[in-house]
Amino acid sequence: MALFEIFDPKAAPRPIGIDLGTTNSLVAYVKDGRPEVIADCNADRLLPSVVFYDEHGGAVVGRAAQARAAESPRETIVSVKRCMGKGGDDPETRRLGPYAFAPPAEGEANVVRFDVRGRRLTPVEVSADILRALKQLAEDELRSVGPAVITVPAYFDDAQRQATKDAGRLAGLDVLRLLNEPTAAALAYGLDKKKDGTFCVYDLGGGTFDVTVLLLEDGVFQVKSTGGDSALGGDDMDRAVAEEIFRVADLPPERRTPAIIRAVLDTSRALKHQLTEREAASAPSPLGVGPAELTLARSRFDELIAPILERTGVACRRAMKDAGLRGEALDGVILVGGATRVPAVRAYVKKLFGKEPLADIDPDAVVAMGAALQAHLLAGEGHKDEVLLLDVLPLSLGIEVGGGVVDKILPRNTTIPTGARATYTTQEDNQTGFQIHVVQGERELVADCRSLARFTLKGIPPMAAGMARLEVRFDVDADGILSVTAKETTTGLEQHVEVVPSYGLDDDAIEAMLLDALDHGEEDLEKRRLAEGQVEAHRMVLATRKGLAADAELLAPGERELIAAAVAALEEAAAGASAAAIQSRISDLDHATRAFAERRMNAAIAKATLGQRLDAVEKTVEHAKGIDLAHAEGTRAVG
Repeated sequence: MALFEIFDPKAAPRPIGIDLGTTNSLVAYVKDGRPEVIADCNADRLLPSVVFYDEHGGAVVGRAAQARAAESPRETIVSVKRCMGKGGDDPETRRLGPYAFAPPAEGEANVVRFDVRGRRLTPVEVSADILRALKQLAEDELRSVGPAVITVPAYFDDAQRQATKDAGRLAGLDVLRLLNEPTAAALAYGLDKKKDGTFCVYDLGGGTFDVTVLLLEDGVFQVKSTGGDSALGGDDMDRAVAEEIFRVADLPPERRTPAIIRAVLDTSRALKHQLTEREAASAPSPLGVGPAELTLARSRFDELIAPILERTGVACRRAMKDAGLRGEALDGVILVGGATRVPAVRAYVKKLFGKEPLADIDPDAVVAMGAALQAHLLAGEGHKDEVLLLDVLPLSLGIEVGGGVVDKILPRNTTIPTGARATYTTQEDNQTGFQIHVVQGERELVADCRSLARFTLKGIPPMAAGMARLEVRFDVDADGILSVTAKETTTGLEQHVEVVPSYGLDDDAIEAMLLDALDHGEEDLEKRRLAEGQVEAHRMVLATRKGLAADAELLAPGERELIAAAVAALEEAAAGASAAAIQSRISDLDHATRAFAERRMNAAIAKATLGQRLDAVEKTVEHAKGIDLAHAEGTRAVG
């Protein structure tokens, strides 16, 4: 006989962990010290991440919404996670999908907006409806729900993380933290198995792929490296099968209506699920043309998804290289995400790492379980010394300096939360402000990186070039969200911004950033040297001309002509494309102006120290060093 569970109305709200997935979502909590995924009244733990909007504006979430997708494809939003933080013109939002999209109104941010029955819905709003359904499911089980930890792909950028956090708040959740999905999986796996060692988490979900190398040691979960693709997953397998169905039926794109596309995608997913257990799959054709029965052999399916698996392999090999490890050095490979149930995926992972992957914990549930454990600890209900999570930045963060060059302040794979600072100066006389341009990526030039934010620090008193000092500090919190502080040290002027981009990266943009950095490494370094040389050449020419105008009487006979020739040669080199030539001409100008610069410094010191005390003289000497602008310190200049 089953026992009734007695509910205490005075019990404190229970913290929850949420896996907000592309295909399915789950919610879990800690019961008697162990994580437990909450099931609905049909004993189903997976809530399909599907939302149907009816004619009255109501939202239906889950399997009931899934059932409406074929007949109402434009009113049923599927895989919305792939649109989180994306721009309205992002190609990911246009790939083999039946949706109608609304352009941004004047003054609105360029984010994805679904046009549903005249409503303009953003991915944040759709995700909030999914989170509300999960919250309601938890309240049905726990009566009172406390703060939440929501998981995100490790490769989500700032915009995608902010969008997820906003969706949680819109759903009425107190979001304690965003937790990277591979770290959550390792947390659940490590605490459940009580194992230490170095593990690789291979996380292939419905719409995102992450690979993370972690060291689990005495309760410390340290991320050694991370990689992946924020637009790669089981959905791409469905699309590959759908394209095969369209090819076999010879149905051109202009005849693929939204209803047909939705029906073919659903059929493709059903065939994929069958092939997890069978060597061949079949389903009725939804097309009305071609064969009435669709059949697909596992061998053909494996061929279709082979390019997808190879893309995951590229990220895995790079993550292992970043961690300084080979496959044999791993203690295990943990499979996470529903797409890892596909036999070809497991075979590929085994071949890639040279060992059988670990999949004895449900790959669909393990992320939610880890999130529940972390929520339990952060809410103070566990022992905080039980576990320490150390995540890392997936991409470098920096600012633009003179010549369009990126100065990296926080390199990728830096453990978070973290902070770092750097000091910069002006490049023009009487410059009264700094333009701060924050960028993300691995390339050397700003044009090849992702722009995150721009702002201006104004009100700096006019000074000679190189005299002002700007201190820029980057701080990244435990959620991986960046804030920037800029302070001019001589005046104390300060500005602080939390970097909130209006939309996220393009399809494969993060992956492309890293691959481009590898493919164009030498080329980028040469471009950087050229840009930096041109900036230095411009500074030296201005400083030299300023010195000639101010102290012409100190010139030796014939010296002006010699210096003028060196300046002309440097300007000619700076207009070219050879960094080596610019450096050579900078050295020539340095040599030509050295004696003149020394006479200027001596004259300035003699004039300033006449009749002064020794301590005052020392300060004057330090200040006089600034006169020798041709030999000034190498503080980077910001516009």
